[in-house]
Amino acid sequence: MEQVMRDFFLFLSKNKSMTRVAKQYGLRFGAGRFVAGETIEKAVKVIKDLNDRNLKVTIDYLGEFVDNEEEANYMADNSIEAIRAIGREKLDSQLSLKMTSMGLDISDDVVMKNMRRILKAAKENNVFVTIDMEDFARCQKTLDIFKTLKSEYDNVGTVLQAYLYRVADDIEDLKDYKPNLRLVKGAYKEPANVAFPLKKDVDDNFKKIIKMHLLNGNYTAIATHDDAIIDYTIDFVKENNIPNNLFEFQMLYGIRVERQEELSKAGYTMRVYVPYGTDWYGYFMRRLAERPANVAFIAKSMFRK
Repeated sequence: MEQVMRDFFLFLSKNKSMTRVAKQYGLRFGAGRFVAGETIEKAVKVIKDLNDRNLKVTIDYLGEFVDNEEEANYMADNSIEAIRAIGREKLDSQLSLKMTSMGLDISDDVVMKNMRRILKAAKENNVFVTIDMEDFARCQKTLDIFKTLKSEYDNVGTVLQAYLYRVADDIEDLKDYKPNLRLVKGAYKEPANVAFPLKKDVDDNFKKIIKMHLLNGNYTAIATHDDAIIDYTIDFVKENNIPNNLFEFQMLYGIRVERQEELSKAGYTMRVYVPYGTDWYGYFMRRLAERPANVAFIAKSMFRK
């Protein structure tokens, strides 16, 4: 049943009509648990609160289904606005973004132009930028663009997904770039010919790539809410004398808040992924797909006065 619900929410996440309706009605029905607000001003307040609790942040202006240059430029403008707010308010925050929102599906010229002006603004404000990984169809193109940008800027990283068969080869291919990588399990529905269908295999591969990247001596962000993966990482770094400044844990805003603070108090770098903006629907559906138990929380929120 859980797999059926997961597939259902992943299907909904790609529904453009529902995305338009969600934009119209705003952050209702529980989405505010996972999204910091619709404006950068609201997001800044959330970031300040997290920073006050010794939690670092990466902020993401949400956007999907960008299919024209004007909208891609608008999305890039909002990312630059977020970067400048981080610098102006002296926030302990990075920036995350999806390249489809910057024009990846439109043309190489559009996405590269937007990425370069974002990274230029980020460098001026001492902000690190992570390029989120999307579905398998865009994986290779994303990595090719990352390599080009990494040769021009030192303040950019990307994401690799443990459920893909190819990911260990990608770790090996990227190691000479000395990349800062966020390692995740993966949240898109992919066919069995490109991704592990069983959770155990994904978990085993996740541990494998954490080990590979850390032993390569490159900065590793382990993005997970899974205690088994967290405990594996803690044991591994202790056994191999890997310093705490070579890795961090990342979790999503609104999920496992107490665990986030526990890790921070234990001396580990803990970064919270904080999304904001009006285009929250697809992100919200994927959070429900990852943990269908969240549906009960949403149902209560819908009927609460």
